[in-house]
Amino acid sequence: MSTVEEITAAIQLLSAADVARVRAWLAEFAERLWDEQIERDGRFDFMIHRALEEHRSGRTRLL
Repeated sequence: MSTVEEITAAIQLLSAADVARVRAWLAEFAERLWDEQIERDGRFDFMIHRALEEHRSGRTRLL
């Protein structure tokens, strides 16, 4: 049996409250992984620099 199978089998034995805790932890963990990947890839750097330049040049407005 793989680790994933063991984890999913164990989750099935948890109470609804504990499943909610695991779900919240997984969501936070997935977000952290996503943030780390974006940071590594630098995918949005050009958008950040463009937005900052537009703001500095006065081409933005308050929402």
